[in-house]
Amino acid sequence: METTFDFEKPIADLQTQIEKVNQVAEKTKVDMNATIQDLTAKLEETKLEVYNNMTGWQKVQMSRHPERPQTFDYIDMICDEFIELHGDRNVKDDKAIIGGFASIGGQSVMVIGHQKGKNTKERQFRNFGMANPEGYRKALRLMKMAEKFNKPVITLIDTMGAYPGLEAEERGQGEAIARNLLEMSVLKVPIICIVIGEGASGGALGIGIGDRVYMLQNTWYSVISPESCSSILWRSWDHKERAAEALKLTANDMLGNGLIDGIIEEPLGGAHQDPNTTAETVKKRILTDLTILKAKDSDTLVSERIEKFSKMGYVEE
Repeated sequence: METTFDFEKPIADLQTQIEKVNQVAEKTKVDMNATIQDLTAKLEETKLEVYNNMTGWQKVQMSRHPERPQTFDYIDMICDEFIELHGDRNVKDDKAIIGGFASIGGQSVMVIGHQKGKNTKERQFRNFGMANPEGYRKALRLMKMAEKFNKPVITLIDTMGAYPGLEAEERGQGEAIARNLLEMSVLKVPIICIVIGEGASGGALGIGIGDRVYMLQNTWYSVISPESCSSILWRSWDHKERAAEALKLTANDMLGNGLIDGIIEEPLGGAHQDPNTTAETVKKRILTDLTILKAKDSDTLVSERIEKFSKMGYVEE
């Protein structure tokens, strides 16, 4: 059964009406084409009105749609080949982060991304896409391997945050993320980062430092989730919509503040409506940027990457 959010109710109602009219026409053999055309036209107008005027909270909801493509989906649709690599060579293989060598349009790359899982069993197996320290250390190991063999790195970000459990802190969650920020800043190969779903806090930043950072149209990227922000400020989740607006976490907000390099458009209604088209758009963006970035020497890549992130934000005295 297709998931429908509250703000999509006008669209769902019209779709139901069209289905009922079609059933009546088929059953009674009465020509209902005019009615169907009118309802279809109204449906398209309603879709444009709803999806082109989504609030920050509505985009957060869209980024969490259960049918939204995840990292493995994009790998299947974009990559010609993929060889998954496992483990951080220290603790274990964190299933919340996946990675390996891949071929995209004939170019060899290292792909790394969060994987949430599609059903309850998968989500438990993947820890809901919330990585432990060994997940970030695995990601770093793969990035250093890519650097050794002079292969670009592609990261796909989709997480509610790094795992906040006691055992994760005992194994150095903060250090693992900080180490990744440092090492990615000076990695001598091109890095392209794309937020494909949720981009929450250090969990997202841990694989989010790149020469190009993009967000899909209906995603969010912020230091904290709207629910957690609401809990801290108002001691309740009831103000999550207000928090989402205040956090300026949408792709348009992030681009306007100079924190990302571009927005990758999604089909009307979200990436889950047409995953193949979304994947093709992502693939074109990756290949276009790889052509530009691979033409630069490693020193230029590193200096430009550091300069880009150093210029973010401002100071008031």
